[in-house]
Amino acid sequence: MAVPRPDRDDVAALARAYGLQHTDADLDTYALLVAGSFDAYEAVEELYEAIRPEPPADRPVTWPEEADNPLGAWYVRTEIRGADDGPFAGRTVAIKDNTAVAGVPMMNGSHTLEGFVPTRDATVVSRLLAAGATITGKAVCEDLCFSGGSHTSCTGPVRNPWDPSRTTGGSSSGSAALVAAGEVDLALGGDQGGSIRMPAAFSGIVGHKPTHGLVPYTGAFPIELTLDHLGPMTRTVADAAAMLDVLAGRDGLDPRQPADLAPEHYAAALGGDVAGLRVGVVAQGFGIPGLSEDGVDETVRAAAGRLRELGIEVVDVDVPWHTNAMAVWAVIATDGATIQMVDGEGYGHNYWGLYDPELVEHYGRQRREVGDRWSPTVTVTALAGRWSVEKLHTRHYAMARNLAFEVRARYDAALADVDLLVMPTVPMVARTIPAPDDPLEVRIARGLEMIVNCAPFDVSGHPATSVPAGLSEGLPVGMMLVGRRFEDTTCLKVAHAYEQLLGGFPAPPVREPATAW
Repeated sequence: MAVPRPDRDDVAALARAYGLQHTDADLDTYALLVAGSFDAYEAVEELYEAIRPEPPADRPVTWPEEADNPLGAWYVRTEIRGADDGPFAGRTVAIKDNTAVAGVPMMNGSHTLEGFVPTRDATVVSRLLAAGATITGKAVCEDLCFSGGSHTSCTGPVRNPWDPSRTTGGSSSGSAALVAAGEVDLALGGDQGGSIRMPAAFSGIVGHKPTHGLVPYTGAFPIELTLDHLGPMTRTVADAAAMLDVLAGRDGLDPRQPADLAPEHYAAALGGDVAGLRVGVVAQGFGIPGLSEDGVDETVRAAAGRLRELGIEVVDVDVPWHTNAMAVWAVIATDGATIQMVDGEGYGHNYWGLYDPELVEHYGRQRREVGDRWSPTVTVTALAGRWSVEKLHTRHYAMARNLAFEVRARYDAALADVDLLVMPTVPMVARTIPAPDDPLEVRIARGLEMIVNCAPFDVSGHPATSVPAGLSEGLPVGMMLVGRRFEDTTCLKVAHAYEQLLGGFPAPPVREPATAW
């Protein structure tokens, strides 16, 4: 199709936007040259049409009825059977709705992507199908995945199976709820500020954020290249390790992945001897003013103490930069998401990788039409980021990116003395889902307050596993185990040994479905 071209008035307006001033004669010349530039754009469009994939037509899609979706956790249902054999043959998996499944609608929790249908599977989806998994649907996620609460998806709140009046946590809210409720065997989650680990903690399941770059992000809706992670959400550590075996490894299409990446053998390592390992309980992860609950801190300290029964040495450690790292994450997430997720139409620019032109066009057009329907958490981020871009020229993003090396080095230094760091995954138990008419500041707080322990490790890239530590006030508490980069096996080995010590993790009680607002 013909690419729209600017006329002379359009070029004049563009020049004024850059603060440029030209004579009429120069402007005439520029108008001709700029319009001619789009010959190449038309050529590229024609060339791309020859290689553009078509989505499969044989993948069933059904929209769940409210009675069949009491937790609000399903976005769309399907049944895509994978290979006849493999480690996940006969097992069901829900895919977080920020990740492409070809031929199946993808909304990413947002009106700005509503109606989009991907043409190709994400790499992780292809790998799960090749391993024999059956994809049974897309799990609801929060609006553009920018929330730690489960009340910001445009489809409505996702309810916690332990107490449907409570948050499931976000942004992988549907994934956590479906696994905890036993509606699927496995789920895929995504994590830029804790979005695998926080809902895992609130819902009493296992969530593993891999080392940054270990699992290809290709085909998932990005927020910020340096923060983007995908990983497993499961009921047992063994399932998380088996899932990581399938997901990990280079695909040659994702710039987040190092060229020399060599995944470990995660499931095979479980059951190995953990005696003699040393675990450091990070002081700064507890007693966070205004956020930490005594019951959560006590439950995690008790769980960490039980690791001694496995022959693990448990010591207290100080990592003062754990607190500083939160400010570094906030600047990277605010400016980076604005530049890439908003202004860059999700994918951004300037890197070798597999882009999704159809998603870029759909989202880019639609966000300009319905951006006023963003969730409050996306809105506050976009407004702050826009100010930084226009008035501060993103110099603080540059500072924060440089400080990320310091954040990583401080955690590396702590992990030189211990094998794992331990702290609460989130400092509180799941809070009540705010009502739509609650004050704006309350709805925003319920979406962001829980990220303080998780988000720093999205900056540093270290692997982190959240496992159920016990209950406080009858609700799950998560313990987070953080390891050295690309030593995900250590996190999972200790998590598995702890699970075996407990005799398994508890499941939520059977409850009557909550009524919708």
